[in-house]
Amino acid sequence: MKLLYSPTSPYVRKVMILLQETGQLDDVALVPSSTAPTSPAPGLAAQNPLMKVPALVREDGATLYDSRVITAFLDDRAGGRMYSSGARRWEIMTLEATADGILDAALAMTYEARLRPEDKRWDDWSDAQWDKIASACAALNTRWMSHLNGPLDMGQIAIASALGYVDFRHDARGWRTGCDALAAWYATFAKRESFTSTTPPEGS
Repeated sequence: MKLLYSPTSPYVRKVMILLQETGQLDDVALVPSSTAPTSPAPGLAAQNPLMKVPALVREDGATLYDSRVITAFLDDRAGGRMYSSGARRWEIMTLEATADGILDAALAMTYEARLRPEDKRWDDWSDAQWDKIASACAALNTRWMSHLNGPLDMGQIAIASALGYVDFRHDARGWRTGCDALAAWYATFAKRESFTSTTPPEGS
């Protein structure tokens, strides 16, 4: 299989962590496909018509895209440990959706600051995106800590990847304020080899 990826993409990071935690990293060839909303990587549309990474090119089936589709496929390939079953499965999927919502908001802020001309930037828009992130972190801190402190699953991987991206691009906003339990959990998770080895390159 081939994974079209960018080392700075938090959606790719979820996939990379799952590959390591399930022992599948050697089964996938990494194909750099750095992209941006205004300049997609050449040829990416042939694999993903949405022109986004990650995309997983399989030898025996259609190319998969959207990180949640890819992680579900890879987990199933490894025996289904990261998505569990029964009621816990729905908790995991809700946590992963929450993580992707944090990432959607954080990326919107990043694009507003880095890609939009300075005279056209909208501070209220960025602040509204941050409110979503802060609200999600508060909910995680008050409602989800028992799950996050449980056995490793895809919900934890997704949340850690999302918080890692917020630190990477928006650290000055201070998501940890009022979220002591979540911050402590993240500090522990961030020591995992699968997480440290997928840290985005400095200066990127």
